[in-house]
Amino acid sequence: MRRTIEWIDGHVDVVDQTALPQQRRVALHTVNEVVDAIHRLVVRGAPALGAMGALGVALAAARSADQGYDPEAVRTDARRIAAARPTAAHLKWAVQQVLPAVAHGPAAVLDAAAALVEADVRACATLSRLGAALLRSYVGDRPMVLHTHCNAGALACVEWGTALGIVRALHADSLISMVVVGETRPLLQGSRITAFELAQLGVPHQIMIDAAGPGLIASGQVDAVIVGADRIAANYDVVNKVGTYPLALAAARAGIPFVVAAPTATLDPDTPTGAEVTIEYRDPDEVLLVGGWRMAPAESTAFNPAFDVTPADLVTAIVTESRVIEPSRVTESAGGVQPVTVPAMRLVGAY
Repeated sequence: MRRTIEWIDGHVDVVDQTALPQQRRVALHTVNEVVDAIHRLVVRGAPALGAMGALGVALAAARSADQGYDPEAVRTDARRIAAARPTAAHLKWAVQQVLPAVAHGPAAVLDAAAALVEADVRACATLSRLGAALLRSYVGDRPMVLHTHCNAGALACVEWGTALGIVRALHADSLISMVVVGETRPLLQGSRITAFELAQLGVPHQIMIDAAGPGLIASGQVDAVIVGADRIAANYDVVNKVGTYPLALAAARAGIPFVVAAPTATLDPDTPTGAEVTIEYRDPDEVLLVGGWRMAPAESTAFNPAFDVTPADLVTAIVTESRVIEPSRVTESAGGVQPVTVPAMRLVGAY
């Protein structure tokens, strides 16, 4: 499989994730096209968004050089790219990583972006191995049933994956009995993308409607839940695709591990808790329409948050490329269990 995002002949070449499981790539030649691709989820997944942010700034620098290089114009474009999806920490972080190179010209920006992309590949491969070892310590050296949500595989990154990278590592050692895949409403990233990746890898899997996941966990048929993250607050609250929080509640009740896999860049020390994270709300038509047909009365509105917040006390472990964090032990060493964060959600246009 080619990389999700590549720099080819002066432009950014990406997998169009809105088209999967049909395979299609899109060439992005302008900053406007980069921002639009991020908005429309042509590119999605926290590490992939980081790579897109870095290469997007490189593209801005290249286009600026076509008309007489203007570092300030490149910085303005960089701010537009960083703001394209407010919830994901990786996007803004990656843009900030390459900004110092803007003063040194387009070649320096591209070098910085390419280095960031390569670092992401290494980080995901390393955390996959760490996460596989961690799950073996929790579950034992036996084939396991894992539940995942949304997509945290190679297509959400550059090459390897986070949560699905761990699944990939376990599968290589014949330690996967089944992966349960939440379909992930409303855009079906689970059934369209995660299932596509698992099929490519030859991993046994079954797609499940989102609402059925907690019940399956409660029945004792799941060994662990493993997901990625779009942002992790300083207190280890986890922001991920909406539908993650109910799985964490079910895992806690059932007494099974709830593991989050994310590169270190996903950790946001400047955001104290999940309550401070800006939750992205998407077009209501993603819920109200199916295949272009309206499935609800004309008078109906839709509540369509892209993310929810899982409080840190429900998280068994966070696996990064450099360490494993067990939030309950961190809070205990800090003087007791900290208050549970109430996710900041709002009903739109109804009250």
